[in-house]
Amino acid sequence: MITKKPTFKKLSPTFGNSILVKQHNDKQDRSEMFWHFHPEIELIYVNRGQGKTHIGNHLSYFNNSQLILIGSNLPHNGFTDRLTAAGIETTIQFKPEFLGEDFLNNVPEAIAIASLFEKAKNGIKFGREAKDAVGKKIEDLENHTGFERVLKLLEILQYLATTEDYTILNADGFVFEAEPQDTDKIKTIYKYVNVNFKEHIALEDIANKVSMTVPAFCRYFKKTTGKTFTQVVNEIRIVHATKLLNESQLSIADICFECGFNNFSHFNKQFNEVIGKSASNYRKEIKQIIG
Repeated sequence: MITKKPTFKKLSPTFGNSILVKQHNDKQDRSEMFWHFHPEIELIYVNRGQGKTHIGNHLSYFNNSQLILIGSNLPHNGFTDRLTAAGIETTIQFKPEFLGEDFLNNVPEAIAIASLFEKAKNGIKFGREAKDAVGKKIEDLENHTGFERVLKLLEILQYLATTEDYTILNADGFVFEAEPQDTDKIKTIYKYVNVNFKEHIALEDIANKVSMTVPAFCRYFKKTTGKTFTQVVNEIRIVHATKLLNESQLSIADICFECGFNNFSHFNKQFNEVIGKSASNYRKEIKQIIG
């Protein structure tokens, strides 16, 4: 749903390894929760946690487990706001050519994985069946080293390449131009919106934050994100609404105003457009899943 100019992030596997495995079961360092990209493919599995999924133009909230594959140079943010009891977040990072430049192109047995990496350029979210099948294997990668780790990863990738239990997060594609000089500007905009989305944000105020006129700001923001500033603010508000529908007992009317909307019918319309269903139906489905 949302995109902005990302920061390049350099990843460094330990000496003698082409696959970087990171795992934590405590609160994520907020310094890692920034908008960035890297040439490495990234596989993330959260077994129990809550947070936002922000990959390319896709923005959503999750309140259980999460299995995501992010392709090369696809901008994304940190994921977990918090881990719940016994929660673990595991991240696997590797370059597409970690088995050699010609492996994906010249080895017939690798055609499914090559196709998976291509799909991952738009981000892939896997469903419950896939999480049950490979979640524990992803967590166990930390216990393997050397060639054994490579074999275990290939087994996971082959499963993900052949399962039908997935959703493409940016189905219409995602294209960006990495311009370092824009990083501070776009970070300033999003930081301000994330802090102030519950209030009315005047175009004059946000344009002043980045020393632009309103017309110049509107052109810049639409070119960068593909959406108007108002659209993006509303999407951030709606994602916060899904968080409250998941975690709180507030009425839908109270949630509407808590998220920065001052008109209930407008809130309902925006929720339908962003989520694809009404807020009441969304909450009913959550209760059925939890129940």
